[in-house]
Amino acid sequence: MNQRGALGRYGEDLAVRRLRAAGVTVLARNWRCRAGEIDIVALDPADGGTLVVCEVKTRRAAAYQHPMAALTRHKAERLRLLAQRWLGECWLPVHRAPPPGGVRIDLIGVLLPARGGPVVEHAKGAL
Repeated sequence: MNQRGALGRYGEDLAVRRLRAAGVTVLARNWRCRAGEIDIVALDPADGGTLVVCEVKTRRAAAYQHPMAALTRHKAERLRLLAQRWLGECWLPVHRAPPPGGVRIDLIGVLLPARGGPVVEHAKGAL
């Protein structure tokens, strides 16, 4: 794994910890299909059993842009498509009905400052 991949993996690990601490159940990580990848798929029981598709962006403090600003319109559209694909391929064959709380797409930004601990921001329903 290269340095960029390791940074992304570290950010995803922090995001998973944040979600689990909030009572969210992680169902899948790094789910891939031909159309792309979903970083985290989870179920939020506190929000009526909402299926949560999470995009995680990790940046060092000296990076060009804040991690929350890294989500482009193209990436947002692809995440919506990927969420539909995941529902059709992974959820519906097992549960035979949509998630009771619907689907939400979240963005989790992880900022790694030069000093101090990482800053994790979670924007629910970012898209």
